[in-house]
Amino acid sequence: MKRILMLSMLFALVACQREAPAPETTPPSPINTQAPAPTAAPMELKDVIERDPRYLVGITYPKNLSRYPGLVAQLQRYAEAARGELKQAVDGLGSDKPSAPYDLSLTFTTVVETPQIVAVAADGSTYTGGAHGNPLLARFVWLPQQDKPLEASGLIVDKRGWRDISDYVREQLHAALSQRIDADDMEAAERAQTMQSALKMIDDGTGPDATNFEQFEPVISDDGKISALRFVFAPYQVGPYSDGVQTVEVPASVLRPHLAPAYRDLFAGR
Repeated sequence: MKRILMLSMLFALVACQREAPAPETTPPSPINTQAPAPTAAPMELKDVIERDPRYLVGITYPKNLSRYPGLVAQLQRYAEAARGELKQAVDGLGSDKPSAPYDLSLTFTTVVETPQIVAVAADGSTYTGGAHGNPLLARFVWLPQQDKPLEASGLIVDKRGWRDISDYVREQLHAALSQRIDADDMEAAERAQTMQSALKMIDDGTGPDATNFEQFEPVISDDGKISALRFVFAPYQVGPYSDGVQTVEVPASVLRPHLAPAYRDLFAGR
């Protein structure tokens, strides 16, 4: 009898619950039961050749860099960004065909490789119409023992350092400019106008700020130390397109007083 009574009460309770309106609740977010995808390791660098009626792509990499996966990743990102910009330009054509194929030409070259430092130069151009292609220029400096890049923003620790570097670079570029203009047969007025315009480009492109000196190559002495940094300036930064790429080597003696402590042992001198 007691069992029958308990069952009756249970059925009544269930019936009440079915009749009562269910409270509003927010459905729980789905739970991700999958393990997070591992970070993809950089692949071995492989040359790229793409041909299409509307564009051409040619990318050449140096060999035997797989031992520096962080550096490889940097090179891949730069190349993919350049390809992405070309693709965007091609997509913008719609169904039209350019009068001359768009193209991307990019070559990576190892310029320094020691146990302490590896440097790779990227040079090329991309053409998406107009009188000539747009230059591509980048430098990648990697520290294998620290497994990280060496970048201008972390290399020099004070504003005075960038002022000293800026002054040195400007002096060298001004001297080179004077030699080029002297070699041309110009009237005095034309020479003065050309000089004024060119000096302004140099001064604008070499202001005392790390962003103006991001592209550089280490110059290595016989003892494996950095004896100078060769700063590289793309066309239009410190001169017109016709002047091409310009470089200035700043010796370690100018750099050393302003180096971050973590990098001083890489440089020659004391």
